[in-house]
Amino acid sequence: MMGTYEDFKTNVMNLGGDVTETDFHQRGYHLEVVLTVDTVRKFAQTAYDHGFYLVFVTGIHVLPETVEGVKTSGLEMVYQFATFDRLCRVKARVSVPEDMTVPSICHIYQGANWHERETRDFYGIRFSDHPNLEPLLLCEEDKDFHPLLKEEKKLKSFEEVSWPAQRPDMVDIQTETSSDL
Repeated sequence: MMGTYEDFKTNVMNLGGDVTETDFHQRGYHLEVVLTVDTVRKFAQTAYDHGFYLVFVTGIHVLPETVEGVKTSGLEMVYQFATFDRLCRVKARVSVPEDMTVPSICHIYQGANWHERETRDFYGIRFSDHPNLEPLLLCEEDKDFHPLLKEEKKLKSFEEVSWPAQRPDMVDIQTETSSDL
């Protein structure tokens, strides 16, 4: 499918993703996309169809909050995608629900298999439809030990660990990414 940068952005917005252009030189990515659990796989398929490869998958642990009436676990999944042929990086994130389950994208990106298993080891996030969600780095008897979860009193809000809101006049990605992807 491929297409242009604008086509990709429009397709992601049509999925219901909240898309924000960012300053690549400040943040290391051009677009930040906020997803829901229901749109993770559709987003990954859209990224794949537009020629993006998966850079990494990880989690972050912040204070739990209520998003659109749904209480979150305080965990966020973070995905980063990029393209080989153009300078365009995309960070996508999704709040992990209280049941600690997010859809696996390893059927779309095979490399996600390892990343999802590592994220399960370190944060306890489960990935539905993952073919082999066994411990990757920790031993079997430590499968309930998640070393990157923080103590509740040390948690910060998502806003405290995020970049501050960006001024629109700082966004200048059109010169780098407006050509076809």
